[in-house]
Amino acid sequence: MLNRKVHIVGAGLAGCEAALFLASKGVKVDIYESKRIERNMAQSSDNFAELVCSNSFRGLTNAVGELKKELIEAKSPLFTVALDVKVPAGNALAVDRERFSEVITNKILNNPNIRVIEEEITDFDRFGDDFVIVATGPLTTPKLIEKIQELIGVKNFYFFDAIAPIVDAESLNYDKVFRASRWGRGETEEGDYLNCPMNKEEFENFITLLRDAEKVSFHEFEKDGYFEGCLPIEVMLERSPDMLRYGPMKPVGLKNPKEPDVRYYAVVQLRVENLEGTHYNLVGFQTKLTYPEQKRVFSSIPGLESADFARYGSIHRNSFINAPLSMNENLSLKNRENIFISGQLSGVEGYVESIAMGFLTALSIYRELTNSKLTVPNRFTALGSLYSHLINSNPENFQPSNINFSLFQPLGLSKIGKKERDLKRSQYAFENFCEWLKGENL
Repeated sequence: MLNRKVHIVGAGLAGCEAALFLASKGVKVDIYESKRIERNMAQSSDNFAELVCSNSFRGLTNAVGELKKELIEAKSPLFTVALDVKVPAGNALAVDRERFSEVITNKILNNPNIRVIEEEITDFDRFGDDFVIVATGPLTTPKLIEKIQELIGVKNFYFFDAIAPIVDAESLNYDKVFRASRWGRGETEEGDYLNCPMNKEEFENFITLLRDAEKVSFHEFEKDGYFEGCLPIEVMLERSPDMLRYGPMKPVGLKNPKEPDVRYYAVVQLRVENLEGTHYNLVGFQTKLTYPEQKRVFSSIPGLESADFARYGSIHRNSFINAPLSMNENLSLKNRENIFISGQLSGVEGYVESIAMGFLTALSIYRELTNSKLTVPNRFTALGSLYSHLINSNPENFQPSNINFSLFQPLGLSKIGKKERDLKRSQYAFENFCEWLKGENL
């Protein structure tokens, strides 16, 4: 059965994870990617597994941290690379995004079991009964969306994701910015983040500029709303200035070595983009401001007065299917059981979650190829919880989600503090995952 070919549409995170996993098992894979022919509005590189929004795979000691631990334990191809090209990011895993994509691309191109075809796929009939993984991500082309809609019988839903700006490290004012990790939780002694501190007057000036700044006009398809976990800063401000001060601009847990006794009113954090430390991104500063307005407004932030922007922020549409309505338990489509939807298109949100679905989809197909049944870890685990969100949610109000502890099977720990509760959840999750992994013989 291993001689039955698998076709993967899309060489993003989920597609590359699935391709490398299956190829490592001796499965022949064709992967189709059209970005070198025509890029969409969020792409900037010809390399595969491009990290568009951020270079961070997020936290290490929360639910997404547990999901990363599980994937690393399972020898996820992409997280093996991520660990090799990581950059300092405090209590998070961040990577040199260009090197990450370069390494993944080279692994794909040089794998004898993988053939790369530069072509846009607009139908699935050409593949016959071969297995197909559709992992075209949040900006799936309209033609392909139409084909998917025909298969699942319902309209796709839409939400939004946004990209934070990147600045040149040499253009920062180091008389004002200081290096520190929140609560001192960093990989480097001096701190993993650069921090731009603000007093109350500076913060109020910033929000005045932000409130009055020109935004990019909405397209008709953009009027349904944003994904709550990735709101543009101007949308946060519209809700409340405190949403900024207690969100991406919260000053707590940060001490300036130059002014250790000073308590700031707000802080903008900058996270390193690459191993050389030549560029930093503005953490949590997704935006729909016009480019000239981004330069004007963000230059009011102390330390960014003369900042050179290597990339401005932007916003784009994400697409996803109604997974619980459309998917079988093995992640194939109910109406075409040889076709699997993976990555963000399946209804998960985030880099780590997309990789997780690439891994799980590939495992499902591998089980089909070896005449065995897919088993998934239980809902005490992060991977099992994410799977359950897609398969077992109420289809009438299904929305995409990051991994979070609310998706996990409860442990009855409500009487203890959140920090201890989350630690126990993670420990129990990892024990359960390792037990599942032993029986999988991967």
